Amino acid sequence: MEKTKVAIDNRQKTVKIPTGIRLLMRRCLHAVLAAEDCHWPAEVDIVLVDNAQMRQINREQRKIDDITDVLSFPLGENGNYDANPVTGAKMLGDIVLSIERAVEQAELYGHTLQREIGYLTVHAMLHLLGHDHVQGGWQAVRMREQEELVMNQLGLPRGESYVLNWY
Repeated sequence: MEKTKVAIDNRQKTVKIPTGIRLLMRRCLHAVLAAEDCHWPAEVDIVLVDNAQMRQINREQRKIDDITDVLSFPLGENGNYDANPVTGAKMLGDIVLSIERAVEQAELYGHTLQREIGYLTVHAMLHLLGHDHVQGGWQAVRMREQEELVMNQLGLPRGESYVLNWY
């Protein structure tokens, strides 16, 4: 695979970023590119925020006044991306991830923070590459299959932890 540049900008102070999280996020991006057969140089920016920052971004960008776990802002469409004039790498877009929400969801689902951040990174990266689940149907199924394929390859498979016990 060609070189992929990943810039990670921590703009929150709510959660101390555990050792290895940045490396995990980079591994996730590389694994998605490989699974999607994207063997060209790419650039992705990841911004880590807290819940208040995420709510503000979601309100400003999507007109939804609520917190979400991750947002993707693709810079291309239908596989066409602008290239960085200096490096020639395809500029895929930006990922905004709420670390605070990731901690909450890891606790809720009973798995590690690494598993949650890995999943959110893979999910967001697939959005940058054009996958969509919002309309449901086969596109949602295909996206979920790719998420699980990549997560299994990374050694972070889905467990029974997604089933909440309500008794």
